[in-house]
Amino acid sequence: MSGNTLGKLFKVTTWGESHGEALGVVIDGCPPLIPVTKEEIQREVDRRKPRAFSKISTTRIEEDQIQILSGIFEGKTTGTPISILVGNKNTKSKDYSKIKDTFRPGHADLTYELKYGIRDYRGGGRSSGRETIGRVIAGAIAKKLLKLKAKTEVFGHTVQIGNIKAKRFDKSFIEKNELRCADPETSKRMLKLAEKTRSEKDSIGGIIEIIIKNPPQGLGEPVFEKLDAELAKAMMGIGAVKGVEIGAGFKVAEMKGSENNDQIKSEKGKIKFLSNNHGGILGGISTGADITIRLAIKPVPSIAKKQQTITKTLKNTSIEVLGRHDSCLAPRIIPVAEAMAAIVLIDKFLEQKGAKL
Repeated sequence: MSGNTLGKLFKVTTWGESHGEALGVVIDGCPPLIPVTKEEIQREVDRRKPRAFSKISTTRIEEDQIQILSGIFEGKTTGTPISILVGNKNTKSKDYSKIKDTFRPGHADLTYELKYGIRDYRGGGRSSGRETIGRVIAGAIAKKLLKLKAKTEVFGHTVQIGNIKAKRFDKSFIEKNELRCADPETSKRMLKLAEKTRSEKDSIGGIIEIIIKNPPQGLGEPVFEKLDAELAKAMMGIGAVKGVEIGAGFKVAEMKGSENNDQIKSEKGKIKFLSNNHGGILGGISTGADITIRLAIKPVPSIAKKQQTITKTLKNTSIEVLGRHDSCLAPRIIPVAEAMAAIVLIDKFLEQKGAKL
């Protein structure tokens, strides 16, 4: 299986399966002498974990304690490959034995079988959302680099669950609620919808937004490696993401040029845009304005409702996917999407700086 590495200079390779012994990541190309602690990385990994006693998250609660194997010494990066792993402790592989020969609708079971002729059916194996732990670990280091070298901040929030849309934005509230919604009132309605959907043995989709504050100017190449193209590719590499918008996104189809164009002025010797429909990127290159990315997150495919499917021998059958699953993935995807954005940005930043910080 190829395609497990992201980046040119800041290279991130993830490995491991949902029910294997462990999952992890190797980061090659991280500059030396970058202060980063185990606690900082663990904090990001913990954000990805389901919350205990949640009514909408999986009941599979893993410790997800990171183990640094190489590349960090006395609280600083050494410039050598960074290798970090997380063990799988709370696996219940027997939950999947009954469906090992049956393809779950909405999952990668069928396509893995078609491509490789073999698959790890325990929790989806490599196609499981647990693979994203390695991305979040790498993202924690990428975030630290961006903050130290460019004062760049990457954060996300939930803007829609089902047909319920947030109307207000209070950044301080994002991490204070289970859905990571920045609207205190709307978050309550969103949570009720997610809980109701779960009680009906179903799941619900949503939209999240990633905001990159104070991104470096000049990142991205103008033709085949546009910054927005690289970000979109990274985001679509997250299993649950089915759509990407940057800036005004699909709304541009309804606009006139005079409405979509972000007019520019000089203010105190700095460039200022009067709007941000371009989402911080023009001609594939960052302008320094906030980069805004919205992602459509599909409903969790593992649902207890009976669905029609086939077996490996092409026999028609039905399936009810029992086990421990989220009813809405949107809030747990946010740390993953933040990580992917940070990895792309730091890779482009190193390219721009000639790999020297």
